[in-house]
Amino acid sequence: MTTSRAVAPVKTDAARAKNRAKPRGSTDGDSGRIRILGAHQSIAGGLSRAVDRAVETGCHCLQVFTRNINRWDVSPIDPADAEAFRQAVTAAGLSLVVAHDSYLINPASADPTLRKKSIDGLVVELERAALLGIPWVVAHPGAAGDQPRAEAVQRAADGIAAALAHTRSLTTGILIETTAGQGSCLGDSFEEIACMLQTIDAAGHADRAAVCLDTCHVFAAGYGLSPKQELDRTLAAFDAAIGLERLKVIHANDSKRERGSRVDRHEAIGQGKIGPDAFRLIMNHPRLAHIPLILETPKEGADGKPCPDQDRGNLATLRGFMAG
Repeated sequence: MTTSRAVAPVKTDAARAKNRAKPRGSTDGDSGRIRILGAHQSIAGGLSRAVDRAVETGCHCLQVFTRNINRWDVSPIDPADAEAFRQAVTAAGLSLVVAHDSYLINPASADPTLRKKSIDGLVVELERAALLGIPWVVAHPGAAGDQPRAEAVQRAADGIAAALAHTRSLTTGILIETTAGQGSCLGDSFEEIACMLQTIDAAGHADRAAVCLDTCHVFAAGYGLSPKQELDRTLAAFDAAIGLERLKVIHANDSKRERGSRVDRHEAIGQGKIGPDAFRLIMNHPRLAHIPLILETPKEGADGKPCPDQDRGNLATLRGFMAG
């Protein structure tokens, strides 16, 4: 992939891994390799129901929204519900839980009102995740709109840094998610995310800022995931700009659209334009062996309603690639 927004690499010793749980995951019986696999689950019916759904579908890690993502105002989490969630996670033996922020949040916005609401929103996301014992909040870096892109990147970085500063007493951090580059969305190049991290690190928050790589998004942004030479080239580019030690989670999603389309449309594993060969390579790549993979693939069954068999099938497909 080519980009005109290159910046200096920001790999730093201060960006240390935050591995809070002993890995529990899928094992290749021949080699003993472990991969931690899971999916985003709904909190409908209560936060703990997401843990139930994770167990029911065979997840070893989990992603949730902790709130209604379509509203700015949210009700506080009842401490009893938070305790029940933490206990459910422990009882389930989940290796990792992450939260995903509201799609309303845009720390890059040039509109002062929206930007303030976005920074405040990130603070709320961090506080809620911390109450639930969740170490990371996955966050999109926002969209530029009509402002110059470089200015938007700086606004996004400053906004994320501000949210981390407001929650300095917490250990929960933010994972900046790679994007497809749809519209004016930021974060479609590793160099752009590196630029944001550079600002965040300089503000003293390196240990609470890292990256979530979405396979659909990077593919749509133009990065190759197969054959092996293409995946190696993509990982080398990530390592040079950001550092693979800052990659904490992979969103495992196939793509309905072709490479470089800049369109964010997720598809079931192996059934889209990324295809099975790429996911087989990802599942068996030694540089990714310790990174949890979380599905955000379509959940609807033939009747159009959410069906747990969709997650079960996608997880089984990934596990099959590991054994193959």
